[in-house]
Amino acid sequence: MSNLVSVPKNGSLANSNSNQNFPTLSNWLDDIFNRDLPSVFTSNFNTGITLPKVNIKETADAFMVEMAVPGLKKSDFQIDLDNQVLSISTETKEESEHKEENYTRREFGYSSFKRTFNLPESVNDEKINANYEHGILNILLPKKEEAKQKPARSIKIS
Repeated sequence: MSNLVSVPKNGSLANSNSNQNFPTLSNWLDDIFNRDLPSVFTSNFNTGITLPKVNIKETADAFMVEMAVPGLKKSDFQIDLDNQVLSISTETKEESEHKEENYTRREFGYSSFKRTFNLPESVNDEKINANYEHGILNILLPKKEEAKQKPARSIKIS
């Protein structure tokens, strides 16, 4: 007894006795949820905040954290230090209502993020400060005196 095998024009082999031509439930669901939805459906669900990019720079005296987060206010940020873990977070909610003669349109928006960083023991946590200007959040993490890099010096031989 032989199995019938058909060879389609693209050259791949397919068993003629299989049900491969019929989509399975999981393939069908994957197709629905992975399909790009029109922007009409997604526009109210995304307010544009994604996980912000961070630059961290080390100097002899401090670490500097620079985070690009345009469109926010200083009051939108929450910066916490707990057990050598620095947390930077924000949460914004927007609600608008437009009333016309025959209808009312209400839109809601919500976005948030949280970034956490384990600080090295060399950071002087009593002197950490932050500022927000022109869409950039800057956090200065000064080093403890004993951790600061000392300049090179020559040692005389006696």
